[in-house]
Amino acid sequence: MMYHGQGMGIGWMFVLFGIVLLVLSLIAGLALIQFQRPGGEDHASRPDAERTLADRLARGEIEVEDYEQRLRALHAARP
Repeated sequence: MMYHGQGMGIGWMFVLFGIVLLVLSLIAGLALIQFQRPGGEDHASRPDAERTLADRLARGEIEVEDYEQRLRALHAARP
């Protein structure tokens, strides 16, 4: 069918906008993956034993000195 010079009109702008949005989304996703540190300071990345120990300290079940002693023992036992 002939469009008699009408072409796609402004439809090409929506396609272009979609492509740009897709590329920017991929770049943002890759940047997020790249900048996450596996051994960072956030609570979720700690090993389970350290997290349990920190939770016990936060609840007041153990004292700071006991926490530090147990944490040193955990780090010493790590290969």
